[in-house]
Amino acid sequence: MDFATFSYALIFLIAVALLFDFLNGLHDAANSIATIVSTRVLAPKWAVFWAAFFNFIAFLFFGLHVAQTVGSGIILPAIVDDRVIFGALSGAIAWNVITWMAGIPSSSSHALIGGLVGAALTKVGFSGIVFWGLGKTFVAIFLSPAVGFALALLLVLLVSWAFVRVAPIKVDSTFRILQFVSASLYSLGHGANDAQKTMGIIAVLLFSHGHLGGTFSVPFWVVISCQAAMALGTLCGGWRIVHTMGSKITRLTPQQGFCAETGGAITLFMATGFGVPVSTTHTITGAIVGVGAARRVSAVRWGVARGIVWAWIITMPMAGLMASLAYLASGFFLTGR
Repeated sequence: MDFATFSYALIFLIAVALLFDFLNGLHDAANSIATIVSTRVLAPKWAVFWAAFFNFIAFLFFGLHVAQTVGSGIILPAIVDDRVIFGALSGAIAWNVITWMAGIPSSSSHALIGGLVGAALTKVGFSGIVFWGLGKTFVAIFLSPAVGFALALLLVLLVSWAFVRVAPIKVDSTFRILQFVSASLYSLGHGANDAQKTMGIIAVLLFSHGHLGGTFSVPFWVVISCQAAMALGTLCGGWRIVHTMGSKITRLTPQQGFCAETGGAITLFMATGFGVPVSTTHTITGAIVGVGAARRVSAVRWGVARGIVWAWIITMPMAGLMASLAYLASGFFLTGR
């Protein structure tokens, strides 16, 4: 690929996309490290390095099915232009910054999906939407936390039964070690599913500029750039949201942290394999609520969980609204009109 042929507008939009990816890692760092930090298995400064490393190497283990879905399965590639991408990214970034400052664990994934839909609707209306792909994403909004909840709850029950005759101190020390494994798996799932969304955005942008020929694909340099941007964002952490995810919903032991991370990781692996852009925030929240409910229903702070759910509900429409406004405002900057 001849980078010298890239226009200034294309370079600018790729930079904005990588900024979104960085903020995605920053915003969603809590998803990867909240449990291992809250159980005091790893100090925050070491946990972010651990998560960032596995975020970065995720491309070695997974295909690019999610990137294909985001790049061509949410809105029609034929309607994509610089203004649509700028609007989508601006809406998603604005909502991420607002929720990060408020310490609300909203979904960067659904902010991006909402941004794409909002910009597309503003440009051409409903004819620009790929409804089967958008419908698949909507189903995942409800399925990913439910599956995370069910798997984490099941794992807690199985682990509790398996270790019922083991001394508590031995159980605690065992799961402190095992949490390194579960946190690694979850960070792999996070890096695979979330970084691919930005890969899809950059790829469809290159496609619209004629740099991919007639076939939609994701160049390797795009893969590496997106994984690196997300890992760098994770390194910078998201401590406001770590506090909400790791301690406000329910108190966790190393055993429960292991079950939550493992349940969440399995859910992300399945979604990534099917090419479904799920929310890592939804997934780990469902898993954390699952392990808390396994102990007793009152162990979960349902008021906090309810507030998170409301953030989920409004994320797509709010990001879509901001994307629509950004699309309209971008007319002068990107086209001179």
